[in-house]
Amino acid sequence: MGRSFRYLLAAATSANLADGMLLAGAPLLAITLTRDPALVSLVGVATTLPWLLLALHAGAIADRSDRRRIMVLTSFVRAAALAATAAAVAMDALSMPLLVAILLVAGACEVFNDTSAQSIVPMTVGKESLGRANGRIVAAQTVGNNFVGGPAAALLVGVAPMAVFGAPALLYTAAGLLLLGMRGAFTPAKVSTAPLRADIATGLRYLMRHRTVRDLAIGAGVLNLCNAAYFAVFVLWAVGEESAIGMTSGQYGVVMAVLAAGAVTGSLLANRLADLFGENRTLLTVCTLNSLTLLVPVLVPVVPAVYVTAALLGVSGAATNVLIVSLRQRIIPGELLGRVNAAYRLIGMGGQPVGAALGGVVGGLAGLQVVFVGAVVMCLAVMPLVSRALARKAVPVAV
Repeated sequence: MGRSFRYLLAAATSANLADGMLLAGAPLLAITLTRDPALVSLVGVATTLPWLLLALHAGAIADRSDRRRIMVLTSFVRAAALAATAAAVAMDALSMPLLVAILLVAGACEVFNDTSAQSIVPMTVGKESLGRANGRIVAAQTVGNNFVGGPAAALLVGVAPMAVFGAPALLYTAAGLLLLGMRGAFTPAKVSTAPLRADIATGLRYLMRHRTVRDLAIGAGVLNLCNAAYFAVFVLWAVGEESAIGMTSGQYGVVMAVLAAGAVTGSLLANRLADLFGENRTLLTVCTLNSLTLLVPVLVPVVPAVYVTAALLGVSGAATNVLIVSLRQRIIPGELLGRVNAAYRLIGMGGQPVGAALGGVVGGLAGLQVVFVGAVVMCLAVMPLVSRALARKAVPVAV
């Protein structure tokens, strides 16, 4: 692994530590403002809605621009926005509208940053090293998102709420500076001169014609929609005296750490498991395990069961991510990678704001258990589609 990848990995670690603090801190701050499931679910909606609105444009821009420059710019924009929000918190001016607005800004930057990040990895390592490189990046993301960021945010919510935004602002600044240390050319060799709309159409056309990529995207969309519904209201099931489990904010932060430990393990073992049992069998197994594990805190609403759930979700989720991303990077042409990745993630993640909103509405009307069980049933129902997609020969197609 060369210099550019090392700087990319360091930047990803810093940025994802910031992401983790927002991921854990935002819902914990939200429940200090309201206990209404529909309002709390707006945190999940705001975080994921930009994927639905901006993913295709982000992919087209990543395929005709310097991908590193996009990542640097989005890092600094997030830093500035969060620093301003930290100042508002210091003045006791935090409200649900402000929280939702800042999460929309951070989410929009994430769309452009992550689309470019997945597309830039093959420009820093060879194809034979993609699995190892993605494993390290997912491990770094997990450590930042959950192992450190989650517990830190849970602690800060109680003692220094301003730092929930101020610390990520500093970390995004550090990520932007680290990205400047990368050396090389990060603009695709073949840059389209067609109108942006035509480039977007090319990416969509490729995805729709490639049956494996298309069906995996549909499967990911259903799984992410269900998970968004589940986790949009899970904090109400887990945290507080009124909740079913009765966790404290600190215990919820430990859950994030356990999730991270499992995810680091899964990201580092993914390729070894695929070598031992085959890529297709490993992917289908970990996807199914991930779905079934969501039932554990519902059937056994005690703190230890939540820790077990977090560990299993971490292992299975990270392994799935590493194998799917590596598969896409191998079979999609480099000059189309940004657009097809964006189209994939539009389908795969575009349902998240819908799921988060549904989770809040259904949770408020029918109860949280209905949300949780319904999410698991839908996840399991999509497994045959994932199985058929993996059984097909994954080869590039003509656009």
